[in-house]
Amino acid sequence: MTSGSPGEAGASDPRVSRLADAYWEATLAFAPTLATAIGDRRFDDRMPDPTPEAAAAQRARLAALLAELDAIGPADPPSEADRLTRSALRAGLEGNIAELDSGLRDWNVDSLEGVPADLLVIPDFQRVDGPAAGDAMVARWRALARFVDAHAATLRSSLADGRVAATPTVDRNIALLDGLLAEPVERWPLVQTPLAGAEAAGPVFPDAERDRFAAALRDVTEVEIRPSLARLRALLADEIRPVARPASAPGMGHVPGGLEGYRGLIRAHTSLDLAPEALHQLGLDEIARIDAELEALAGRVLGARGLAAAVERLRSDPSLGFSSREEVLASGVEALARANAAVPEWFGRLPKAPCVVVAMGPHEEEHGTIAYYREPAADGSRPGQFYLNLARPETRRRYQAEALAYHESVPGHHLQLAIMQELSGLPAFRRHLGVTAFVEGWGLYAERLADEMGLYSDDLSRLGVLSFDAWRASRLVVDTGMHALGWPRDRAITFMSEHTALAVNNIANEIDRYIGMPAQALAYKTGQLEMLRARTSVERRLGARFDIRAFHDVLLGSGAVPLTTMAEVVDAWVAARLRGS
Repeated sequence: MTSGSPGEAGASDPRVSRLADAYWEATLAFAPTLATAIGDRRFDDRMPDPTPEAAAAQRARLAALLAELDAIGPADPPSEADRLTRSALRAGLEGNIAELDSGLRDWNVDSLEGVPADLLVIPDFQRVDGPAAGDAMVARWRALARFVDAHAATLRSSLADGRVAATPTVDRNIALLDGLLAEPVERWPLVQTPLAGAEAAGPVFPDAERDRFAAALRDVTEVEIRPSLARLRALLADEIRPVARPASAPGMGHVPGGLEGYRGLIRAHTSLDLAPEALHQLGLDEIARIDAELEALAGRVLGARGLAAAVERLRSDPSLGFSSREEVLASGVEALARANAAVPEWFGRLPKAPCVVVAMGPHEEEHGTIAYYREPAADGSRPGQFYLNLARPETRRRYQAEALAYHESVPGHHLQLAIMQELSGLPAFRRHLGVTAFVEGWGLYAERLADEMGLYSDDLSRLGVLSFDAWRASRLVVDTGMHALGWPRDRAITFMSEHTALAVNNIANEIDRYIGMPAQALAYKTGQLEMLRARTSVERRLGARFDIRAFHDVLLGSGAVPLTTMAEVVDAWVAARLRGS
């Protein structure tokens, strides 16, 4: 961190510190798997409560904390650290309340981060390193079966007031469940991954205890979890699918109270007061700009005439695809190594935690996105992980591989999130939570930054940068189009097909992701544009005194704060530089 930069201290007012701690503890109590993911093992035997009653209790607790925050007068003298923590705390509380008020979790069926997809990845981050950890996992698996049944009951109750998911996401979940239920539990990640971890634990997990754990894990998965998932599958197929909204009406605007809920989710994910119509137009404007850049570069590199020809060539030319799963994985490894070598020249602070490339599990591949990142465990037991989808390698484009790696790993998500975890002066919630637009905006900013860093192999890979930029800009158009403007699913697919070079199967996955995760995809472009505006302003104001390493350290030195707060942090740093401090 650059000396003297604002934002790294947490809070000096004990009232603010107490509320920050209370918010964090409430978050972990409501989301125990989050605690496990970051290395807090107190909740390893628990699952969230998906019932409306629990949601009401959660909202009441958050509203009480927000009221307490509002009741705290400003400190005397005022503290910059307190101001930033209060801003971040307010954004977190208001965002969580908006998500609950949207009612989304009562009726939504999400094939990417819903049930069962989200449950199947728990073994990836829950360690089994001894008998006590094994007992906690078995207890959690029993709670998992109850969680699935409670989730199903909530979905069923929402049918009575006309709140129901859309057919595309329901069909994906049925297909996912069909594939899972067709396999013996020994091949499920809920069994296979923990048993491998127990085996690797060696001497701390004696053979007799390991055998007991293995038997209990198989038993609870076969006797309790499998039947609960079968019941969920029956509910989706027999009760929800017949009345699900058609692909012609996939958006929240077709659900009672949905449009108002969508507006709240926009605020929660972007931290900005933006109308869907304004975001839609912003996306169209960005698409027009990027289309022109893409068409010009593709003409020079590929000899393609016109945007349609460029997109078709990028999408369909067999020579531009990978030939094997191994090649896809190697591309990520090679790009990460190149970024790690270059990054010290662009950042003063680097994370202690390393990042590794991991192949996405078979249970995620078919319906998942092309990649994602999982942050390190705060206790150092797990590195940052860049997950790559290796399915259908011929549809994965070579020219996109580098931009993807730089977004998800270094200088993208790993750099930002691992550094955030290591900001020891901040309250826990600021080290582990944050505004989606900051996190995803940084990932998108990093794709273009990587070009400045000299990380792209050639102009073909720069076409990948433009295609990915168009992908994120098109999200502003299709997400608002479906959820606020009444677009059918096929119109969204057509729009993205015309303006990005993503493979058609990936576009369908993406569109269904936006159906199941309303407003989340708006965060990427809004965050990137605000970061670019901040940098342009700083470069103009500081002139020859501009230091890119110092700027990046300031940008990442306060955690994933609201975008307006980010601008204030940067402005304060610039003012200090201009004063000569």
